[in-house]
Amino acid sequence: MNARSIFLPAVPAIFLALFLPAAIPAQEGRESGPAAALAAAFTAACRANETQFANYLTTDNAAAFRALPAGRRAAFLKRFSLADDPGKPLLSSDAQNHTVVRCTAPGGTSEFRFGEPRTRENLAFVPVSVTGGEQAEFGLVREGGEWRLLSLGLVLLDIPQLSRQWDAGDLAGREDAAIAVLRDLAKAIETYRDAYDKLPDSLAQLGPAPKDEISPEHAALVNEHLAAGNDGIYQFRYRIVSAAQDDTVAFELVAVPDAYGKTGRRSFFLDAAGKLYGADKGGAVATADDPLIP
Repeated sequence: MNARSIFLPAVPAIFLALFLPAAIPAQEGRESGPAAALAAAFTAACRANETQFANYLTTDNAAAFRALPAGRRAAFLKRFSLADDPGKPLLSSDAQNHTVVRCTAPGGTSEFRFGEPRTRENLAFVPVSVTGGEQAEFGLVREGGEWRLLSLGLVLLDIPQLSRQWDAGDLAGREDAAIAVLRDLAKAIETYRDAYDKLPDSLAQLGPAPKDEISPEHAALVNEHLAAGNDGIYQFRYRIVSAAQDDTVAFELVAVPDAYGKTGRRSFFLDAAGKLYGADKGGAVATADDPLIP
């Protein structure tokens, strides 16, 4: 299994690999020591038990975690446990009586070995090494008499900030996908022109066809969502224009977020020459006056 970061991209890989919980025993009760609390958090993450995991976050982070959409909470625990599916936690000790946590899931087993905790009044630091030799320290703080996760190395665990980063990353991913769809639509239109010696009148003509009935009206070049001009994330529009150099016809495509600020921010314009432009237009259509996208 590969470590997946839940922190800023600049955080060293050693930290990323270790902010992933391990496996823990079948104990359900709250534990008093920092190592036991960290192990219990790993156990909850391994089991994909969101309710238990939130018990080992600070009050603010726990509230932010519970407020995340269900898919985001699940993704958080997957990152934390290095398991794409719920696993079986196992807690044991090494020769020095330090905690060893394993999380066995369908995709494999991760092992985390704790070192000797260092406690200073209401703060504690637990060194952890992961399979492969990387090491980092988990910071915990005593809150309401219980030890709760505070940091990984020098990086504070800040779920509200992580949520904002994920939202920004999701928007960027949707925008990149919209660019890819625009280019795929352009290829489908060119394929249609090659097949029928004309441009389609609308995107609908590129859509699915009944079995063995492909025709200029149903060319089966895109799915039904793109044929309708909306994939639920972006809206796509197509129009036929005069070519710049001769008497032939060409086409242009535009893409605007289906829900500005939620499914995307940038709008895109693909001109008759195949050049792509894009910018944050507040949901309006992009034009050739906007920045060129390589």
